[in-house]
Amino acid sequence: MAQSQGWVKRYFKAFCRGFFVAVPVAVTFLDQVACVARVEGASMQPSLNPGGSQSSDVVLLNHWKVRNFEVQRGDIVSLVSPKNPGQKIIKRVIALEGDIVKTIGHKNRYVKVPRGHIWVEGDHHGHSFDSNSFGPVSLGLLHAHATHILWPPERWQKLESVLPPERLPVQSEEE
Repeated sequence: MAQSQGWVKRYFKAFCRGFFVAVPVAVTFLDQVACVARVEGASMQPSLNPGGSQSSDVVLLNHWKVRNFEVQRGDIVSLVSPKNPGQKIIKRVIALEGDIVKTIGHKNRYVKVPRGHIWVEGDHHGHSFDSNSFGPVSLGLLHAHATHILWPPERWQKLESVLPPERLPVQSEEE
């Protein structure tokens, strides 16, 4: 009887040690390195959710890549919505600080992206709530860089940072 209680006690101690190590490691990893997210809506079609409402892509979000606000034109990023801070949105970076971008339906036809901001848009222009609605986005709202489609399995792929030719900045800071 004492032997069986000793086994249970050792098992419980080992479980607790593992639990109290694994949970902080997992939370830190998900908070600082990467996580997964389901993409809802049509704003990023055809890059994400090409099947419409019948399917939702699940993407890998890399927090590490945006920790120093290092994004490039064409990157697909997750960010806190400027209009609803409780919501995260996923969009493509169209222009960086200092770039002049030709807008689609924004109150100004051309916008110079201010320092510390980016211009983001959905790939499906008619169905996207993006910078054309709310203007340039502060880099502080960046959450993560979407790097891969993980689900559904037939869509497994790396997400390329490609800027559609018709959305190139009118003038970029690099020029």
